[in-house]
Amino acid sequence: MTRSGSFWDGVEGRTPMPPAARTLGFELIDAHPAAGTITVQFQGTAAFTNPFGHVLGGFLAAMLYDTVGPALLATLPAGWFIETLDLHCYFAAPARPGRFVGRGRVVSRDGDLATLDGTLMDHTGTVVATATATARVVHLDDGPER
Repeated sequence: MTRSGSFWDGVEGRTPMPPAARTLGFELIDAHPAAGTITVQFQGTAAFTNPFGHVLGGFLAAMLYDTVGPALLATLPAGWFIETLDLHCYFAAPARPGRFVGRGRVVSRDGDLATLDGTLMDHTGTVVATATATARVVHLDDGPER
């Protein structure tokens, strides 16, 4: 069965992955749209580090952004997308360059608004950051709201 929609078109190679996702080394591990859950991985490179050799929190936040958003995107049919209204991150532990695994889920959805959360773990399984977010589901024909 071919899944469709902007998220599935990107991860299944029918359209290019967004540049930000490519920069972060985004890769889909598993998704369960009916449950609203997703597991993805990223590659935190040395280019993402501060002078202490830790991955900057902004990159961890970007990884979480690309975890929680796709949890919702994977549930949507073709022609629909999301606008992230807010993202709140908590940095739990220093993060060294390497592989990171993000687990995201749709906590709730009421009409066009959804609450999302996610965790980001390093290669040892240590949670390095968590996030919550609110997103709005929009039809692509409506264009971005300004």
